[in-house]
Amino acid sequence: MGVIWLGIGFVLGLLCSLPLVYYLLQRAETRAREAERRALASERLAELGSMTGGLAHEIKNPLSTIGLNAQLLSEGIVELDLDEAQRSRLLRRVEALGSEVERLGGILTDFLQFAGRIRLSKEQCDLVKVVRELEDFYHPQCDQAGIQLATELPESPVHIVVDVAHIKQALLNLMINATQALTSQESCEDPKITLRVDSSDDQIELHVIDNGPGIPTSKMGEIFHPYVSHKSGGTGLGLPTARRLIEEHGGQLEVISAEGQGSDFLVSLPRRQAR
Repeated sequence: MGVIWLGIGFVLGLLCSLPLVYYLLQRAETRAREAERRALASERLAELGSMTGGLAHEIKNPLSTIGLNAQLLSEGIVELDLDEAQRSRLLRRVEALGSEVERLGGILTDFLQFAGRIRLSKEQCDLVKVVRELEDFYHPQCDQAGIQLATELPESPVHIVVDVAHIKQALLNLMINATQALTSQESCEDPKITLRVDSSDDQIELHVIDNGPGIPTSKMGEIFHPYVSHKSGGTGLGLPTARRLIEEHGGQLEVISAEGQGSDFLVSLPRRQAR
């Protein structure tokens, strides 16, 4: 009799568990479909990125030829037997053509850097030394723009394993962005950019701080979007590229800013990179 009740209990338990089993199977199937859909979407994005990158290269090559021919044309006009007014008019047109070719070349370069595949070549380095090298490199641009460039760096080395070239490029993009913000406001007194490095047990932080006009709250959500630029002639790819380079290192890029109070672009790199 006990065996019969045990069998009945087993059957009842099995029947009760069937809805749960069915739910789990359905859930697993749904997740499998979602994973397959994400994989296909990722594959399409990779194909699209490869195609657009190739297209950009194809455009850039003839642009270089146009720029070279514009330069040769300008030299030829100088040698022509023309009156000064005609020569000046033709030279201005050719120079305008050369300037537009150079601008389009810069846009394509920014696009290729943003959309291209990033291959990291990591090495151990002293982040303090990297920032000092950037300071020396960028000082002439700041001097020309009338901007003070300062650093706040630890006295001891801050070792970390990163791709030095890519980290420099990300910081340089942030410094260029700060310069553009400072030079866009004529009322900014004593414009200044500060590079700061902070180190803790968990992470390393790099700050690019400016005392410019700051970022309005309404614009904070879009400054890292591609092709969003509030500066004349900007491509809108400097900040998105910087963020992508930092995220490839497992880090984060965020901004602390308020209108009229300047901006602090904060790069956070996990301390584990140092091991």
